[in-house]
Amino acid sequence: MKNMSASKTTVEEVIVHITDQSANPAALGLLAFGMTTVLLNTHNAGFYAMNAMILSMGIFYGGLAQVIAGIMEWKKNNTFGATAFTSYGFFWLSLVALIIMPEMGLPAATNVAMAAYLAVWGVLTAVLLIGTLRINRALQLVFLSLTILFFLLSAGEAMGNEMIVRIAGFEGIFCGISAIYAGSAQVINQVYGKTFMPLGMVKKGMKRNNT
Repeated sequence: MKNMSASKTTVEEVIVHITDQSANPAALGLLAFGMTTVLLNTHNAGFYAMNAMILSMGIFYGGLAQVIAGIMEWKKNNTFGATAFTSYGFFWLSLVALIIMPEMGLPAATNVAMAAYLAVWGVLTAVLLIGTLRINRALQLVFLSLTILFFLLSAGEAMGNEMIVRIAGFEGIFCGISAIYAGSAQVINQVYGKTFMPLGMVKKGMKRNNT
């Protein structure tokens, strides 16, 4: 009878580490938000009337570019970045719709309605501001100034006070510039391979200097 030797199977565990080599989308999102915010609030500050330039920026850069950045952050498993960029991207698209839709015959939003609209965005921004306390000082400044901006604009709409809206415009320009700085810093720091423009990291052990 033929001897059958028991075969031995060796099972080896292979651990594969996948390194994310894709680009940092936060720079795009912050620059899109910052530049569009500066241009809109230059209008709020009284330098020029609402025009096609602002609406175009709101649709294509402040809107679509931020949504794209948010989707890219989602793929990177960054809940904060995905939520923030996607939300504010659709904020810009909804704001443009609020301006354009009355021209199509739909009822325009009342001052009270606009005040409520801006207030709920202020609440969301205040919540996200809490998240930035574990990220970096640059983002803290962006979200703090943005929270103030939303509530100033909400108050201006509720009271029909153009002076408050104008003050909000100058504050919004500052908010936009702070976002432009944060986005630019991430581009320049990566290009130079060092902290050329500091973001003020506050969370130890972070692997990414973005959001």
